[in-house]
Amino acid sequence: MSQPAMSPKRLFRLVAVTEAVTWAMLLTGMVLKYGTETTELGVRIGGMVHGVVFIAYCLTTVVVGVDQRWPLRRTLLGLVSAVPPFVTVWFDLAGEKRGWFGDSWRLRTEAGSGPVEKVTAWLVSKPLQGLAAGVVAVAALTGVALLVGPPAS
Repeated sequence: MSQPAMSPKRLFRLVAVTEAVTWAMLLTGMVLKYGTETTELGVRIGGMVHGVVFIAYCLTTVVVGVDQRWPLRRTLLGLVSAVPPFVTVWFDLAGEKRGWFGDSWRLRTEAGSGPVEKVTAWLVSKPLQGLAAGVVAVAALTGVALLVGPPAS
């Protein structure tokens, strides 16, 4: 039996590294805006991309945490790791070292217990529909964030 193409370990790594890359984009934009005072385009573009990926990282952390039966404290640590620049990569590497990420989705073969696990089981057992639901969730949460407004500068 072959492993699924997108295991919890692989998905988390992909999103964690992407989140760190978008941090680099945003920080570079901030240097250009505030350090060299040449352009604010990097902050506008980098900030938007980082915001979208930040939301995707948080949703991914919750889905992987539920599927892998992480304690609440570990899930919260994963979420908080998105706040300081590049810490998502540290969390990913630390988690791999400690065996926090499986090579397969538990809830593809086990029935979920409770509403959160049942929703997560649906997301991971139907990858295309789960991806579509994730894209819709990220878009909706990004829309809410845009309505609320950007962070004060």
